[in-house]
Amino acid sequence: MSDPFDSVRGHVEIYNILFNIGFMMESYFEAAFKAFPWMSPALFSFFILILVFWTVIWKGLALWKAARRGDRNWFIALLVVNTAGLLEILYVYFFSKKSGQKQNGPVV
Repeated sequence: MSDPFDSVRGHVEIYNILFNIGFMMESYFEAAFKAFPWMSPALFSFFILILVFWTVIWKGLALWKAARRGDRNWFIALLVVNTAGLLEILYVYFFSKKSGQKQNGPVV
């Protein structure tokens, strides 16, 4: 016979895990704000928002180029690895150009 409180224990364990993650994040931000006293939470949020927009734009461009060129390995790497746009910029400007090939139309 199963214990009727098994599902309750499972919910309590999930709650404890989420609580601990929240506590760790709070401690991290508290330490960051102590290290940079001029940084307010609103300013920090603004910087994070700018970084997200920057990353999404470059990631979208690089993924589009990799898909059009058929670079499966680059596509997977660009999709999985998050480098705040640095790997994406390198791919767009350096690695996506094949020497001696002129790109006039879609690559099949």
